[in-house]
Amino acid sequence: MSKLISASLIAAALLFTPTSNTDITLAGTCASNCGPRPLQFKPGQYLRLKIVNRTPRVLQMEKFPEMRRMFLQPGKEYTIDQANATEPNFSIIFWDDTGRSIEAKPSKPNFGTLRVELRPTYRFPGDRSIYILNDGKVQVF
Repeated sequence: MSKLISASLIAAALLFTPTSNTDITLAGTCASNCGPRPLQFKPGQYLRLKIVNRTPRVLQMEKFPEMRRMFLQPGKEYTIDQANATEPNFSIIFWDDTGRSIEAKPSKPNFGTLRVELRPTYRFPGDRSIYILNDGKVQVF
């Protein structure tokens, strides 16, 4: 008899519990909510890197490992052709002399091109470099 009462109380509690709570989590696959795929090129492939200044100020850049300083005027594009861009690793560091934050928006418009748009942002400290690893992966720091 006590088991019947316990079962009745549990059933009543479930029936009369408010169902207005919509914080229900459903499981899904990565394809349902994993974000965009990271950019990657084949290791050792030819790569053209296009950097576009979408800020209203002159930006400075340095390409490593050569330590070559470059200036990029507002609205202008700088192109770097690499016969074998993913070996060894290389990076482009960029900054605004006024200390304002910059956001780097990388994209892959075609098989062998990495396009990076540098835009102003309010996010602090912002992005400061593009790094291309020897396995072909592209990272923004």
